[in-house]
Amino acid sequence: MPRESTATERAFKVGVWLVPQHTTVPALRAGWRAMEDLGVDSIWLWDHFFPLTGDPDGTHFEGWSLLAAMAADTERSQIGMLVSNHEYRNPDLLADMARTVDHLSNGRLVLGLGAGWVERDYTEYGYPFRGGAERAESLSRATERIKRRLELLNPQPIGSLPVLIAGDGRRLLLKTVAEHADMWNTMAWKFEASNQALDEWCARVGRDPGQIERTCFIVEMSGPDQLAPLLAAGATHIMLQLHHPFDPAPVVELLRCAAEVGARR
Repeated sequence: MPRESTATERAFKVGVWLVPQHTTVPALRAGWRAMEDLGVDSIWLWDHFFPLTGDPDGTHFEGWSLLAAMAADTERSQIGMLVSNHEYRNPDLLADMARTVDHLSNGRLVLGLGAGWVERDYTEYGYPFRGGAERAESLSRATERIKRRLELLNPQPIGSLPVLIAGDGRRLLLKTVAEHADMWNTMAWKFEASNQALDEWCARVGRDPGQIERTCFIVEMSGPDQLAPLLAAGATHIMLQLHHPFDPAPVVELLRCAAEVGARR
């Protein structure tokens, strides 16, 4: 499968979010290999225990185990979880897992973190499900703890291991992004307003907003008009969610749009 365009030619980074539900491990491995062959900048998985759409008891696979396989199967793209629920794993353990996968990937891992939201994941796997404010406050503490553990690990990560935090809670979560994140992600339809709120939080905590890479995800590719508002609002990295059978056609279209916009600049 031919590579579409190089990242240096594009107006924005292109990511693909492979959904590990209603699929098989061979299909996922073929999917992320195909996405890298296309030349995408990043490839992502999610951190859930059951399907979120379709048959709620359909096939599903655990994200960090898959991420280790992705690290070994790919060579160029950034990889990561969009995003890890910080409450499913001890923060120090999660830091060690991330460091290890970073080594498997030769320094390409992004450590994605979030506050969690799917109650079934919590209750069926024996975790207490708390309110949104409590989960957001816990995320801030967990991020600090993860960063401390990363500094203590031997050997250290190979790459820069940027921290991506996802969400758009304006009272607590975006404050945590402003204080701790290298990258931020939210859904495309909430990006513009939340991006402005993040800038406001950066001003309040004394953080240069330019230090935080602005990313968002889309769930379908409908053409360049869909992307223009996101780019105008400041998005520099757009991820496309892709379900089994991981059809490359919409990814090719997204790459083409990124190259066409880049050529006009």
